[in-house]
Amino acid sequence: MVNIDTVYQRVLALANKEQRGYITPQEFNLFANQAQMDIFEQYFYDLNQFKRIPGNTTIYADMVDIIQEKITFLEAAVGSNTIISWGMDGDYIVIPDEVYRLSQVRVSGFPVEILPTKEFNMVRESPLTAPPVNRPIARRDIRGILIRDKNGTVTPSTHSINASYIKRPTTVQWNGYNTPSTQLYNEAESINFELHPSEEPNLVLNILKLAGVAMKDPSLYQLGAAEEAKDIQQEKQ
Repeated sequence: MVNIDTVYQRVLALANKEQRGYITPQEFNLFANQAQMDIFEQYFYDLNQFKRIPGNTTIYADMVDIIQEKITFLEAAVGSNTIISWGMDGDYIVIPDEVYRLSQVRVSGFPVEILPTKEFNMVRESPLTAPPVNRPIARRDIRGILIRDKNGTVTPSTHSINASYIKRPTTVQWNGYNTPSTQLYNEAESINFELHPSEEPNLVLNILKLAGVAMKDPSLYQLGAAEEAKDIQQEKQ
């Protein structure tokens, strides 16, 4: 987790170093959430790229291990009671907005194979390939997730269903008390970043870039972009 006030104060210090302008809390919150999602989504592309490159046996310096550790910060698992609380839309289990990527679903301890719609329909419609109880199949679309075995629809009311997933980072929020001269940080009403602590510098740089675009200040954008490019180059050497 990264403290939002620490990031905000560093962004303000860098942005105001040459009197470039003041970033309001409202602006900062918009930039902060965009930066958090940009960094978070990049994990999956980076993981795919680094898995193609030979790693090493040093866990603290292997890029695949490093990225997986960052993703682990946002892993979650739920049991039957939580699945039921997600709700139903017909035969579909409704997937909450916080679920970014569904990692695994199990029915009574058996893994569920999640298939594309076309393959899902082909498998369940053929008597020869109908999914057995110990190997149910599922499809996921805008309505949610539909689980089937040879006996029909699998629902939380009649089966024990567990799931693990990567959650979407919570929307961050910097809040403060208004005083005659300034705003004081209100920790109780603020929401921190849910990223790995090592992402603090990257958050500052990404927010600076967004602030530079909003303030029409190329030098501020270039400051953030140059530092980010240097970090990327070091990671991929």
